[in-house]
Amino acid sequence: MILLTGAAGFIGYRIAKELQKQGIPFVSVDRLEAFQSRPEHRDVRHTRVYPPEAMLNGLPVGITAIVHMGASSSTTEMRVDYLKQVNVDYSKALWNFARGLNIPFVYASSAATYGAGEEGYDDDESKMKFLKPLNPYGMSKLEFDLWALDEDRAGRAPPAWSGFKFFNVYGYGERHKQKQASVVIQGFDQIRDKGELRLFKSHKSGIADGEQKRDFIYVQDVVAATLFALQKPIRRGIFNLGTGLARSFQDLAKATFQAMGMPANITFIDTPVEIRDRYQYFTQATMDRLKAEGYTRSFTSLEDGVAQTVSDLKTLGR
Repeated sequence: MILLTGAAGFIGYRIAKELQKQGIPFVSVDRLEAFQSRPEHRDVRHTRVYPPEAMLNGLPVGITAIVHMGASSSTTEMRVDYLKQVNVDYSKALWNFARGLNIPFVYASSAATYGAGEEGYDDDESKMKFLKPLNPYGMSKLEFDLWALDEDRAGRAPPAWSGFKFFNVYGYGERHKQKQASVVIQGFDQIRDKGELRLFKSHKSGIADGEQKRDFIYVQDVVAATLFALQKPIRRGIFNLGTGLARSFQDLAKATFQAMGMPANITFIDTPVEIRDRYQYFTQATMDRLKAEGYTRSFTSLEDGVAQTVSDLKTLGR
């Protein structure tokens, strides 16, 4: 019986859907109102649902593993105390429960921990203490990563544990994220409503508008790797989870137009001043360590992932 936090969130919902498909029993943790207000998530049957705060007093009986996807994922969240509470302290509590019950623990970290990439995008754990996130969200994720590594070195870890630095995840099921949703979802709406897609201009010398690059990874690839870590299980460690190939926002936009059967019509707008200094211009995961754990599944191409996302949006009408 898996305890899945963030079950009403984007990636958590897709993990819940896959667990349901495979017939693996799970308990869902998230805000009750989130399950009720997100129509795109209603194809998952949650047999038991708990609010996050209920877990602070102990886990339900019979839990054999924890998959912790529940956190604030907003890169524009500036409330440091709030992020510490929900992203750091809550994660520590679940880690300690997993340790006490002697069960596996898998959790979501973030590529936001890499900041502007001054130290590269290598998931070598010895380098993580030198990373410089660009925003409080990235700092909160890094704080827990470093705490987990310290606990592991001190011999205070669950029997199997793994954290994943998710890069730019996209796919169906993220509409509730609104302005924090991927460019695929926002672009789909813009193209459908206005026949154009807006991208941020570059404010960095040497990088053309739309040539900012990210490691875009399709959500189902994230689900597959997460469940691999749990089912193998991976004994320990923090790993990148991207495709290993950076693609431009221009590529993403053109793939969206192509999937919608429309000619590309891209408009460039200024990056908002409030996020301009915290904007990542390039991310690309090194994937050697996860592959060394035996994960050999190939990743979905950007074009195929975008096409599937657009198809889901059209078919499901949300």
